[in-house]
Amino acid sequence: MSYTRKYDEEHYFDRDLSWLEFNQRVLAESMDDRVPLLERLIFMDIYRSNNDEFFMKRVGALHKKTQLSDEGIYGPAQDLLSEFRDVITGQLEQFSKNYNKTLLPTLEKEGILLLSWDQLNNNDKELLKEYFKSQIYPILTPLAVDRGHPFPFLSNLSKSIGVVLSDSNDEGFHFARVKIPTEINQWIKLKPTKTALRFINLDSIIKANLDSLFPGMTITNSFIFRVTRNAALSDDGDDAEDKMGFVEEGLRERKFAPVVRLEYESKADQNFLNYLKQELSLTDDFLYEITSLPNYTKLSEVYKYGGKAGKYKHFSPTQHAPLCQAKTSKEFFDLIKKKDQLVHFPFDSFGSSVEAMVKFAADDPKVQGIKIVLYRTDSDGKIINALIKAAENKKQVACIIELTARFDEERNIHWAQKLEEAGVHVSYGLMEYKTHAKMISVVRKEKDGIRTYVNIGTGNFNSQTSKVYTDMGYFTCHYEISREVLEIFNYLTGRSEKLEFKKLLVAPFNMYETFLKSIKNETKLAKQGNAGIIVAKMNQLEDPGIIDALYEASQAGVKITLYVRGFCCLVPGLKGVSDNIKIYSLVGRFLEHSRIYYFSKGKQSDPLKGDFYMGSADWMSRNLHDRVEVITKIAPATLKSYLWNYLDQFGKDNRHLWELKNYGKYAQVKSSKKVFNIQEEMIKLHSSALAHLDK
Repeated sequence: MSYTRKYDEEHYFDRDLSWLEFNQRVLAESMDDRVPLLERLIFMDIYRSNNDEFFMKRVGALHKKTQLSDEGIYGPAQDLLSEFRDVITGQLEQFSKNYNKTLLPTLEKEGILLLSWDQLNNNDKELLKEYFKSQIYPILTPLAVDRGHPFPFLSNLSKSIGVVLSDSNDEGFHFARVKIPTEINQWIKLKPTKTALRFINLDSIIKANLDSLFPGMTITNSFIFRVTRNAALSDDGDDAEDKMGFVEEGLRERKFAPVVRLEYESKADQNFLNYLKQELSLTDDFLYEITSLPNYTKLSEVYKYGGKAGKYKHFSPTQHAPLCQAKTSKEFFDLIKKKDQLVHFPFDSFGSSVEAMVKFAADDPKVQGIKIVLYRTDSDGKIINALIKAAENKKQVACIIELTARFDEERNIHWAQKLEEAGVHVSYGLMEYKTHAKMISVVRKEKDGIRTYVNIGTGNFNSQTSKVYTDMGYFTCHYEISREVLEIFNYLTGRSEKLEFKKLLVAPFNMYETFLKSIKNETKLAKQGNAGIIVAKMNQLEDPGIIDALYEASQAGVKITLYVRGFCCLVPGLKGVSDNIKIYSLVGRFLEHSRIYYFSKGKQSDPLKGDFYMGSADWMSRNLHDRVEVITKIAPATLKSYLWNYLDQFGKDNRHLWELKNYGKYAQVKSSKKVFNIQEEMIKLHSSALAHLDK
């Protein structure tokens, strides 16, 4: 959908620079001494992973633009790439300094030593040499690079050791590459001392024992390097015969996609480095020097071995939500029939709510059919197995699997094939739109007739991410909502032309227009002297039409509070434009992922008379125009009350909340008052069962 912006360029932040600002907030968590020590290692991992994703998804696309002599919205793409580099190199300096100057010494004080080879005693070295011979050496494959050995393929994000060799019979130098295996532990636990746990990284062991791989040769230099490839699949699927073939071809293309970053360890041999640049067709703009070990090595294994100290206090999702206490299928569905239900992850149990819905349905003789959309599901396939069991029990089971879910394509292909083999009706959605909606429907034959129960969620049906992402799930058997959910399934699997929805907001049909209408209604009310209020919580904000409508609402006097975890293109606090808009981001123990939208309808004195929505879509152009998304209005007063209290409390956080300033940077919200951490408060609330008003 084309849209002409109503304001000048300076009224919109660049989405990619804003993305980097989000990663800065993640990095800040790793540098915050209020965060438990071992958890700071995990934030180091998250920062590196986010950085990898940024290069794979965004830098690769921008490099392609420069090759096409294209210009970005905010100026030449090359200028933007240079700005990226300045920001990223600055962050990497903080990253390395934090690890080397702060985390390592602090870990040592707490009895955790991350050692290099040079720091080991002779006994440790001898033991590790034996370990290398028996456990590591057999799986290493040194690859020489010369006229008889072509340059080896370097897979995306693979770590390698570049080795420079000399031969006594040859005055020249030879190059070789040793790929560091990922199939074995990346951290080796050494015999502890009386006062400390000790670890050494796998890469260090391999580097120290390279001579056994090249007998008779002299190693003059060795260094670790890593390549990052463009991970974007081709957008042109018009000629594809089927979606499965399109995705499989895209995965093959991705494997050999252009390199967009070469990271190399300090003191790398310049001749070898130049050789890599030549073979990979890179300029210096693609090169990044590695100055600390976490740039290329996960620290999660150290976290795992580190014991309870230095970690967040253990927390298990509670069973206090009514649905989570259901012991039978009848109890479960009767609770939904009695009243709509809302669960909030990770504070409520995913396994006893969403998973339970599918498992109960699979065994329930009264259930006739199950339909579900899977975008990203867990690797152990709990929901998949329940769907297979349902098919074995002769129920009609339909599963829409989005094959183009970025970085989950291969897993989704695997699950699709497994489901098809079991007799499940599998559909891959539409070629022109990604299916990102989170929906389950269960058709049950009851005494008073056929009834359809549905779940609409804000996040993926994934038991693993449900423990670390904040998401919500809404359960209802409301007739019109259930019917419209079934109509969306028919649109996705068949030839339905259903494009009108009254109860649900469905992208790309009525969602964008409904949100615009709601924003404009608040604007109209404010102009008439009524209090207009908008509160919205989402992952990203980028759609220009929504942004411009919010600017107009602000100018009319509407009070707007936005909680946007990731990148945000709206500029708050611009005089005469966005004075009434406040934007916050929360980065804490759990990844904020739920999408909630509130419009007051001029009823400031009674928030529950306003409109509440929740579902799968952010205010991004791709979500509103290029994907199938579903958002539902929440009607029951008890559920509205929960959502309002949650949003209200969210804004009071003074521990993890950051405020976006109109110059594009974020400032952490601080207060002289008692520390208020919304995520910890939600743990307490749900643990005490007070969150559920029907108790």
